[in-house]
Amino acid sequence: MQEQEICDWLKAYLDEKRYIHTLGVRDSAVMLADRYGADVDKARLAGLLHDCAKSLSKDNMVCKIREAGYALEHEIFQSEALMHGIAGAVIARQVFGIEDPEILSAVECHTTGKRGMSLLDKIIYLADLIEPNRNYPGVDELRDAAVEDLDKAVLMGLKFGIEHVLVTNRYLHPRTIEAWNDMLKAEKNVGTGNLCCCDKLTNDI
Repeated sequence: MQEQEICDWLKAYLDEKRYIHTLGVRDSAVMLADRYGADVDKARLAGLLHDCAKSLSKDNMVCKIREAGYALEHEIFQSEALMHGIAGAVIARQVFGIEDPEILSAVECHTTGKRGMSLLDKIIYLADLIEPNRNYPGVDELRDAAVEDLDKAVLMGLKFGIEHVLVTNRYLHPRTIEAWNDMLKAEKNVGTGNLCCCDKLTNDI
């Protein structure tokens, strides 16, 4: 399927705000891929597809995830926010014929992160947070970090997300904890005290 066909599908299934956000993520993903030597075409495709399941109801997400053979704990099935990446990977495979494991992984973990994130995983995770339509305290610092030090920026993004979950009293996905610990170990010369943070994300796109 060509990019324009994917865009047409997304435009039909997503609301206008989500579609504009998706195009912003695509463009930010391409920029980061070019900056860090990742596959630009994969970044473009993963950026376009990262929120392709956002229009689904919670029940439809659950059905798609279960049909695809995923076994998830009960808490995750209560949250569209935690499920939509996994459901998106299912749609990417079933609707768009995507079989590339790097693209599917990046779509699946773009909200939670995970242990051992690949370069493309990190790029899509960050592109979702820094795309031009995002507007929350700390986003400019995160954008600056994203073009200077990818791993430091991922840590900052994880910190934003964890703080937001704690402030709003929501379920913290185990993958996010694993991603934080894994990235912190890898970032030998960066202490958490040096990371910029915000109290919460105020624009929940």
